[in-house]
Amino acid sequence: METTQQTDHERSAERRRRELLEAADRVVLRDGPGASMNAIAAEAGITKPILYRHFGDKGGLYRALAKRHTDALLDSLRAAVDAPADRRERVEATLDTYLAAIEARPQVYRFLMHPAEDRPEVQEVTEQGFDVGRHSAPLLRRLGEELAKVIYDRVDLGPASEQLARVWGHGIVGMMHAAGDWWLGERPCSREELVKSLADLLWGRLAVAADRVDGPGF
Repeated sequence: METTQQTDHERSAERRRRELLEAADRVVLRDGPGASMNAIAAEAGITKPILYRHFGDKGGLYRALAKRHTDALLDSLRAAVDAPADRRERVEATLDTYLAAIEARPQVYRFLMHPAEDRPEVQEVTEQGFDVGRHSAPLLRRLGEELAKVIYDRVDLGPASEQLARVWGHGIVGMMHAAGDWWLGERPCSREELVKSLADLLWGRLAVAADRVDGPGF
């Protein structure tokens, strides 16, 4: 009976946490990096101390939102890599999936990657020791490691393939992040043009390595 009650309690807590993250998402979509704990608590219909009870501080809420969105992005990236298409098309689809995600929800992207330097919330952030740049680095590292695993599993890179896959994984994520950040801010070209240009940059040795893979490799 105790185990059943504990399970019910855990399920209720998980459901409540998910509801709070959905409320936070709505505020982030509206306010971007300036989303405040006060606004998120109001959106959820609770007080800020209750919000802190679930996430600790804004850093805890940020990490929970980052995991939520990174998990969804990784699922989409894996689907793009494994799509039934030729290798060049899968490279382009992978790049496009990332760029489409930040284009579709630019406020979420900015919340995860950029501090709100011109908003009053920064005072709260500073007092709590929360720094968006410091917290966004692990998010990019996680993307790099996950992409490295995909490359290692699908491309024969010869000797030291695991290390090379990690170099490529982090390098590609860094390229997508830097190019996507610049593109989202300036929109100097269409997303399709950016995808093709980045794919051209990647395609040299990747094309040669992919040719050694039997079956539907990356």
